[in-house]
Amino acid sequence: MNFIHENFMLQGETAKKLYHNYAKGLPIIDYHCHLSPQMIAENHRFLNITELMLGGDHYKWRVMRAAGIDEKYITGDADDYDKFLKWAQVLPLCIGNPLYHWTHLELKRYFDIDEPLTPKNVDAVWQRCNDLLQREEFYARGLILQSNIEVICTTDDPLDSLEYHQKLKDSFDVKILPAFRPDKAVEIGKETFRPYMQKMGVSTYEDLCIKIKERIAYFHANGCRISDHALEYVPFSTGNGKQAFEKAMCGKPLTRAEEDSYKTEILLLCAGEYTRLGWAMQLHIGALRNNNTPMFHLLGPDTGYDCANDLCIADALVRFLDRLESWDCLPKTILYTLNPKDNPVLSTVLGSFQKAPFYGKLQFGSGWWFNDQKDGMVGQMTSLANVGLLSTFVGMLTDSRSFISYPRHEYFRRILCNLIGGWVDNGEYPCDEEYLSRIIYDICYGNAKRYFGI
Repeated sequence: MNFIHENFMLQGETAKKLYHNYAKGLPIIDYHCHLSPQMIAENHRFLNITELMLGGDHYKWRVMRAAGIDEKYITGDADDYDKFLKWAQVLPLCIGNPLYHWTHLELKRYFDIDEPLTPKNVDAVWQRCNDLLQREEFYARGLILQSNIEVICTTDDPLDSLEYHQKLKDSFDVKILPAFRPDKAVEIGKETFRPYMQKMGVSTYEDLCIKIKERIAYFHANGCRISDHALEYVPFSTGNGKQAFEKAMCGKPLTRAEEDSYKTEILLLCAGEYTRLGWAMQLHIGALRNNNTPMFHLLGPDTGYDCANDLCIADALVRFLDRLESWDCLPKTILYTLNPKDNPVLSTVLGSFQKAPFYGKLQFGSGWWFNDQKDGMVGQMTSLANVGLLSTFVGMLTDSRSFISYPRHEYFRRILCNLIGGWVDNGEYPCDEEYLSRIIYDICYGNAKRYFGI
């Protein structure tokens, strides 16, 4: 039997039935990813499988470093074949790591390669993949079309012109929509803050507030319906944000309380605009970034030197959400945690702010980053089901820079069907096909379609 076979990850008869009858063929709404809209607009042609499979993928880089691979074969100037060979040497060691499954799903779904990648067959795999990459259906747009995608939401800075989204609007059948990511305007304590304010063309707090509203309106006019905020922690302070801004613009250091007062006010401002326009707000909480200073100076951010933080997040998060609810401007909100210890916390926070007529107004986001694996997905969904309503869940996203990461949706759907199928087979839920089919459909596709309105 091939490693990636039709019942891969499906252990019971109910799981198999749910996946093959209801989940398998559904379109994908990828509401959070890091694909380049420029590469899509220009229909990028990949040089080889190394660029496509290993380029920018810090998940793979981390395990290669753990296996003692020299950096020149990871982010350095080694030959692309040699980099792929090193990956083929490391991959068989990845037992228990989702990269083993993801990589072989990618090889199967796009290149029809059934056998596991090892140094023994690396030459044949290299040749087959590179031969196919010469065909137009394996350029950026072709890979998207092969993946049964309906909508892609990229991650975009407020100052982005969105020119590539505009070019794609009438030239591509898949919707490529922007998502508003204002982290550089929020993170007042970073050395990038003042240069970014200069780039925005603002010198006063009032100018900044006006500019943020203008950019949100511009994004909305270009199809944006989702925002995204990366937060090391959730700030909440009742201090004076304007004073903190003025102090920072003079180059003076801020206290933690002063930083939080500014961040709180800007996040509240943004959330009010999101509510007015009917957007969803995503809060990604708990990433401790750029931990390795020498490697940060050498390679920059997003290169595999981040980790989960260990925080107490409930109090500030609840006060932030409560302030918005008290002002009647709490938007649809998706909460993600990088630390699975907080799964019960976020699952219970949601229930404090659900509100008619919304079907799951507040969402517990899918297993994110280090939790984007079998145990992480099962833990997130089980926690949500225990104290909330799993049936309202908006499902999976890729959070990826890779054009062949879409089998992660298949991976999620198989895990979802196996989880629910197991409950049915254990007698914890009746084998009611009417409701089971609806639940699977909604989590895989229908809930996201309704929630985002895209």
